[in-house]
Amino acid sequence: MESESYAVKENVMLRKQGRGGCMAPAGSLLLATVLGSLGTAAGSILVLNPEDRISVTRGVWLSLLGLVFFVSLYDLVNYIALKTSPGHRFQKKYQLTVFEVLDISNKFVSAVQACLSCVTGAVVCWWSCPRNFLRSSHYMSEAYAWFGMAYFFYDIWSMYHVYTHDVGAITGGVDAEMKGMAPARIHGAGSLEGFLSYFVRQPVIVLHHLFIGSFGFLVIVYLRGGLGDCVFGFVYLMELSTPFVSLRGILSKLKLKSSILYVVNGITMLVTFFFCRVLMFPYVCYMYGRFAGLPFWKAVSSLPTTCKAGIAVLMMPQVYWFTLMVQGAVKVLCFRKESDKKDGDVMVS
Repeated sequence: MESESYAVKENVMLRKQGRGGCMAPAGSLLLATVLGSLGTAAGSILVLNPEDRISVTRGVWLSLLGLVFFVSLYDLVNYIALKTSPGHRFQKKYQLTVFEVLDISNKFVSAVQACLSCVTGAVVCWWSCPRNFLRSSHYMSEAYAWFGMAYFFYDIWSMYHVYTHDVGAITGGVDAEMKGMAPARIHGAGSLEGFLSYFVRQPVIVLHHLFIGSFGFLVIVYLRGGLGDCVFGFVYLMELSTPFVSLRGILSKLKLKSSILYVVNGITMLVTFFFCRVLMFPYVCYMYGRFAGLPFWKAVSSLPTTCKAGIAVLMMPQVYWFTLMVQGAVKVLCFRKESDKKDGDVMVS
């Protein structure tokens, strides 16, 4: 009851401020902005030939459209959840606070970005890998690097926006939440001090986003010299597991950890993560060996030292995260078996 009361107070506060998560216009305008920005971005590249390069002017345009798309999509989901009757019913059903709604919206946008990345990777692999492993290219590779770059900078803002509504994290306890304190007014939210506080709490994810959005972008667009498009197609496909990771977080917020859907999603997440983030690196090296006419280990050893170091740096955290996922999956399955056993004992007794 207390959490529901807090959610109601937050909704009243947001309605008085005239916003659904942030300064959102009408839902119809937001929907038009989301569809318009994505459609305009697609229309600006579909006129190109497959092996055309993306000019700086077109690239900047794609980045601006990407920023509009991701911010508007986040606002649209928040608008639906916080300022419509179905959204209010959904909140009440699952007893969600505004912080939880915003976090779900953030994860939803992350899943959408991952789907766009996978579409890009599939097109690039379909075009480049059968032609020339190193030298064939498709404009989608560079186009989505420009468009997707905006996501990483948007997501820093989005995660900070979610953080400013996490009263427990900001105040270090639940007392403020129980008193119904307005999260947007706590700890200098919206100020440099507030962002620095967020950065101190989440330095790894912020630095990761800055690195991918800057150096990763430069590698795909400039530093690789137009080579290895097939390889970067597989890099885009690494995002295939992200929608399931996001859904896992959403189901957790909805208190559905004990549901069959949570277990099925967890298994699917494990499988896609293993194939697309762990097995992918050896498979790409195998493909390179076939292209160069070398056995697997000779193909790996023939790679430049910087390339081998990059593969190691990218692969080690994937193996680490996969290990944690397997451990978590084992705990969930064991917990379900113990619960089923207890239920059976109760029925027998």
